[in-house]
Amino acid sequence: MSKKSKTHCIGILTSGGDCPGLNAAIRAIAKAAINDYGIKVLGVQDGFRGLVENRVIPLDNENTSGILTRGGTILGTSRDKPHKMLIGGKMMDMTGAAVENLKKHQVDCLVCLGGGGTQKNAMRLMKEGINVLTLPKTIDNDIVETEATFGFDTALGIATEAIDRLHTTATSHHRVIVCEIMGHGTGWLTLGAGISGGADVILVPEIPYNLHSIADFLSARRRTGKRFSIIALAEGARSVEEAKKALLEEEEKISKKEAKEGKEAKEAKKEEKKKHKDKEKKNEKNGDGKNKTKEESEAWYDETRENMPVVVKKIESEVVAYHVVQEPTASRVARHIQELAGVEARVTSLGHVQRGGIPSAFDRLLCSLLGAKAAELLADGVYNVMVGYQTGKCVPVPLEKVAGFRKLVTLDHPWVKTARLVDTCFGD
Repeated sequence: MSKKSKTHCIGILTSGGDCPGLNAAIRAIAKAAINDYGIKVLGVQDGFRGLVENRVIPLDNENTSGILTRGGTILGTSRDKPHKMLIGGKMMDMTGAAVENLKKHQVDCLVCLGGGGTQKNAMRLMKEGINVLTLPKTIDNDIVETEATFGFDTALGIATEAIDRLHTTATSHHRVIVCEIMGHGTGWLTLGAGISGGADVILVPEIPYNLHSIADFLSARRRTGKRFSIIALAEGARSVEEAKKALLEEEEKISKKEAKEGKEAKEAKKEEKKKHKDKEKKNEKNGDGKNKTKEESEAWYDETRENMPVVVKKIESEVVAYHVVQEPTASRVARHIQELAGVEARVTSLGHVQRGGIPSAFDRLLCSLLGAKAAELLADGVYNVMVGYQTGKCVPVPLEKVAGFRKLVTLDHPWVKTARLVDTCFGD
């Protein structure tokens, strides 16, 4: 007999980049919710876009069986945001449509599995009156209020194995090999893999590097008879010069924002009238929301991927959008090191290999724990929280403490101290 539940129907969606463990989490939430609490479970396809387009399917014991070890997500995913979504070649606010569809299906709570961007999007829906509950998913391990995010352990194993394999060819050819590892704007994955794989140099976003310091370190290694070196490079790593430039740009951005806010304050009455008119127009569109300008819809920057440029274009009769392919940071760093140290260098960018394949045993365990706890919280009517993993326990954390924050590698972190003690260079 099912236990009494305050929640009768939930929706589950996966958003942002895929990673191993998503299916394990879906399975744990659905099975516990259905079998223990009699909660109706719906699956939303392709993230928030599927929610806006009302692509919802029922989840049951049958279609959530046998997926514990499968990588990816059976629901599909996307990086679309409800408040900024490409519809018919135009960027539009589709929050109203998302809210309407949830109410149409009588969903008591939307369960969102995702990283930092998903946490923020979930909180936006929360502010619109929708009950949400999130789980921390990302190979970057950069979500606050949780010691681990699912997907990280699997990616860590993959990156470590890659460095292990690079050691043999680097040793044989006496080369410097730069291995670029994912991690977005944080260095947890690179730092962990670098230590585990015995990288000689580890470059992470939180510690700006000096190319001359790296070149001197590599030259010193060669003088002691060590004729190869492995550099583990985070995709978001920056030189001292790049870090200073980014800081100045951020300060300028803040200054412009403050100036804009001051100007808007002076025109408060005018803006209030305009908002009233816009609201009336929005109501007439039945939730379709406001359009961006033509210029804004042709090209913009995706905040979730460190401002990667996005292009929108029409191919035949279909409007498509795609991120512009970027040159690996490792290529640029390797060329500079060649010039400064006079060494033979090669580059390996692991890319999406780190996000694929079956989840590790720990990630399967973590997803099962988080998912089962999520179902328990839902049955108790606990909403608007993220289920975090702290000191071996799954605990609810208010979403306001999570959304918009990022866990960074600190200079005094035990991993950094350990790496320095075994003579690892950080380029500082």
